[in-house]
Amino acid sequence: MSILINRHSRVMVQGLGRDGYFHAKEMIAYGTNIVAGVHPGKGGTYLEGVPIFNTAQEAVEETDAECSVLFVPAPFAEDAILAAANAGINLVVAVTEGIPVLDVSGVLMELNELGTRLVGPNSPGLISPGESKVGIMPGGIFKRGPVGVISRSGTLTYEVVNQLTAAGFGQSTAIGMGGDPVIGMKYNDYLALLENDEDTEAVVIVGEIGGSDEQDAAAFVKEHITKPVVGYIVGRSAPPGKRMGHAGAIVEGASGTAAAKVEVLRDHGIPVADTVEHIVKLISEKLGG
Repeated sequence: MSILINRHSRVMVQGLGRDGYFHAKEMIAYGTNIVAGVHPGKGGTYLEGVPIFNTAQEAVEETDAECSVLFVPAPFAEDAILAAANAGINLVVAVTEGIPVLDVSGVLMELNELGTRLVGPNSPGLISPGESKVGIMPGGIFKRGPVGVISRSGTLTYEVVNQLTAAGFGQSTAIGMGGDPVIGMKYNDYLALLENDEDTEAVVIVGEIGGSDEQDAAAFVKEHITKPVVGYIVGRSAPPGKRMGHAGAIVEGASGTAAAKVEVLRDHGIPVADTVEHIVKLISEKLGG
């Protein structure tokens, strides 16, 4: 099994500029069930046999799309997300970075009313190996297996997964949460889904400096998660007040430091790896590999 997406998920791609066009073709090649593209002015054309529509509403009405992946430029992303949600899309994966925080905050309120989940923004997406990938993750390094991966860092996700795959530990679903200060789904949302996924036997949470999401996750794990969870926090050498990598990775106060996050995770019974290679060792111990 997997969470949020599978081989049957009907996916549409919003924004078929250079990046959207390239990654749409990559998703199709991976086997993702892309049923529609959306790009104003390109309606009536096709991408690899997939019909393109001028609006999200038309795409959903004609193809019954249920998930959308967004490559729309930041100034237009708010409208595109809401267009997808109002058309009936139940999961939006926002790859777009640079969306203003106020825009995202407003979007989240409306999405909650509509019952639409948001992955990201500024997310590489998610992948259920052998089933579907929605976003920009490099499918070749993923392997189907029992480990769920939830990460705030996009590119670090790839390194963690590469190490797990090389050691024989495949993934059930891997998610890049998104690196912005305000995002849709967070650790706890994904943890709850992975807890109920019968094929997920262990979870890796990859955190970084800034915010308190990792602390919230630690408390949630202790109260609600029965499966083994392994943590990893990056940014231990980051100076206070300096943004590292992306907008969400900035230390403001002691709680946002890597040291504070590591301490809280360990206090809640979650072993924390010192290196990426150490993640594999901890997972091996948890799964008896």
